[in-house]
Amino acid sequence: MSQALAQIQDRIAAAEIRAGRPAGSVTLVAVSKTQPWEHIAPVLDAGQKVFGENRVQEAMERWGRHREGLELRLIGPLQTNKAREAVAFFDVIETLDREKLARVLADEIQRAGKAPRLYVQVNIGEEAQKAGIAPAEADAFIAACRGTYGLPVEGLMCIPPFDQDPAPHFAALRAIAARNGIEKLSMGMSDDFEIAIAEGATSVRVGSAIFGSRG
Repeated sequence: MSQALAQIQDRIAAAEIRAGRPAGSVTLVAVSKTQPWEHIAPVLDAGQKVFGENRVQEAMERWGRHREGLELRLIGPLQTNKAREAVAFFDVIETLDREKLARVLADEIQRAGKAPRLYVQVNIGEEAQKAGIAPAEADAFIAACRGTYGLPVEGLMCIPPFDQDPAPHFAALRAIAARNGIEKLSMGMSDDFEIAIAEGATSVRVGSAIFGSRG
């Protein structure tokens, strides 16, 4: 696992150079969801500090005793009834995708007195089975999150269609971000993160290329 991590870090560094970007400009999010602890521990021991999880309860059980010094990101869909736990536990929530969730998160952030960094998830390929705000509605949704609900939207996240060239989808997300003064882009996974870096990703979510197939 630690060797695989080092290889991914090398590939990210090379992709940054090819894209003419500063070293260290891309954050590696190691997707630890569903992985057994014996797979995660070597990656943690090798110095990886940023991890992505899909489910609130699973993440709390996995990381509760190991939370110190890490950045944990929720990269799976967030149900409104889990918003309180998510606000309390995660540093970043990447899956803000509907107005009801924005309203609940705003209430929970005010109640808790702390705010995770928030990314809006855009359904960039407009796929019926995927979560995310439609690209045509993204500008208005971002404005509502910021203006109506006072949410500090820091970034955008997307998952392109698996059977299409991801580059145009990454470029489309970058264009939405630019229009809205957003600097952070979470895009790219094990199979396409180098393309995402070329298109401006500031973080990439890599699971299977580090840990192997999920359990």
